[in-house]
Amino acid sequence: MLLWSLWSAILLVEAVEEEDVRAGCSTAVNDLVYIVDGSWSVGTSDFETAKQWLNNITSQFDISSHYTQVAVIQYSDTPRLEIPLGIHQGGADLIEAIQSIEYLGGNTQTGRAIKFAVDHVFSASQRASQVKNRIAVVVTDGKSQDDVVDASVEARAQGITVFAVGVGNEITTSELVSIANRPSAAYVLYAEDYTTIDRIRDSMEQKLCEESVCPTRIPVASRDEKGFELMLGMNIHKKAKKIPGSLVSEAAYALTASTDITENTRDIFPEGLPPSYVFVATLRLKGSSSKLTFDLWRVLSKDREIQAAVTLSGNDKTVTFTTPSRTGNWQRITFKAGFENLFDGKWHQLKVLVRQSQVTSFLDDQPIQEMMLEPVEPIYINGKTQVAKRRGADNTVPVEIQKLRLYCDPHQSERETACEIYSVCPLNRTATDEEEDCNCVVGPKGQPGLPGRMGFRGEKGREGPPGPDGKPGKDGKTGEIGPSGFPGMKGEYGPTGLGGDPGLQGLKGDRGEPGLSGEPGPPGPKGLPGEKGELGPSGEAGPMGEPGLPGSGGQLGPPGGKVSADFERPLGRHTH
Repeated sequence: MLLWSLWSAILLVEAVEEEDVRAGCSTAVNDLVYIVDGSWSVGTSDFETAKQWLNNITSQFDISSHYTQVAVIQYSDTPRLEIPLGIHQGGADLIEAIQSIEYLGGNTQTGRAIKFAVDHVFSASQRASQVKNRIAVVVTDGKSQDDVVDASVEARAQGITVFAVGVGNEITTSELVSIANRPSAAYVLYAEDYTTIDRIRDSMEQKLCEESVCPTRIPVASRDEKGFELMLGMNIHKKAKKIPGSLVSEAAYALTASTDITENTRDIFPEGLPPSYVFVATLRLKGSSSKLTFDLWRVLSKDREIQAAVTLSGNDKTVTFTTPSRTGNWQRITFKAGFENLFDGKWHQLKVLVRQSQVTSFLDDQPIQEMMLEPVEPIYINGKTQVAKRRGADNTVPVEIQKLRLYCDPHQSERETACEIYSVCPLNRTATDEEEDCNCVVGPKGQPGLPGRMGFRGEKGREGPPGPDGKPGKDGKTGEIGPSGFPGMKGEYGPTGLGGDPGLQGLKGDRGEPGLSGEPGPPGPKGLPGEKGELGPSGEAGPMGEPGLPGSGGQLGPPGGKVSADFERPLGRHTH
């Protein structure tokens, strides 16, 4: 039973390993942190616009614990962590959370916010060992009131890629350049104001996607371009014979029927393809190869279904671009006219510019045709990537290849010229059109003439192979002064001015309203006795009282005499 369980587990692991896997921008494993200006200069309305812009950009990623996780910091005087990394495991929840962030207001301390992201947000990620890209996007509309250099240098030192997005005319270019990675042309973006910030949405999405799926660089002139050097990645330089290229300075490689240019897609495009890119090939089709139909470049799934391909058809002189769409259908875009010269046996440069909604073909720097394109589905990466294979087969078509590249930046189409081909830029080369296509050898020396008379001139031998590069020429003369440049960005604020005079004394304020009455206090102590008052006036005589009771008999009075006129005694009863 134990052996059976172990065997089942092994089969399950193998089955999982054999499953085909889609890879692209949406499935990139990123820790993405937005650092958004919430100072007073932004304002409530523009802050709402900035939040919607973040949601639009975020929608291209698969938000989950396996793929991209997003955090949001709003800052003014101090940074405030609105959404930590990994707290939302779905796009809908994250979009709702971003939309509910409330505007902060305050001053602009950008450097402090970047340092906070480095010290407390990226460092708190729960999957530091699995994440492949750590990206910060700083969105600001004004000059920071603190230093941004130290914090930005520390962010880059810890492997964090920093984009700087400046909005409005109060920003300073030097500050944005200090914040962002190099080169600044790739990591600094500008918007005229918040109402037009959506115009740089496609550019921001593309740059985030490039950072997610294009880890390699191609040395081009004085700068490195993100992309895939397929001549090296597909080991063409090791498997095919080296031959002279279109110019003395160029080398090319000849593929024969026995040359198999096949590699694992995981080794070539480990994170898939970006939604926009430029496919460039400089090649020569000779003999029967110019009459065959074959895939110059193709990406196959594990089940050998085409994920991406550029197909050349010598029979009807067409070029076809194939890619899957999100609707589940295959998109095969055929450019039916303008490519006749591609099959004439000479060197030519073919470009296919792929954008999210259109694809454009070029031949020797000349645009041929533009076609509409549906949104593209990420490719499967468990299959094979091949070069110069017959359509539907593994037979190699003999072809000579000088350049085979895929640039992640669609704007590279404008910078990538076909001047490596003499017929495209003859004024820049010393070779002739005939010399360009001639793989010549030196002919035998003619026979000398007979003595005494001039011999016949020997036949001219064929031209020999190109000689080594000549020594560098002398410096050219100083060129003419170019036209005036565009006006520069608004300068930084000047020093603080002197204090003003004291203001006038303010007017006397109005009298305040009376306060409310308090509750009654407790009874006071008993007072002292008052002084004796004065004698009041006599009252009026009262009414006569009722007659009294008869009195008892009195004693015998003295003998009577004359009674006084003013006194009359009442006569009493006498007893003897």
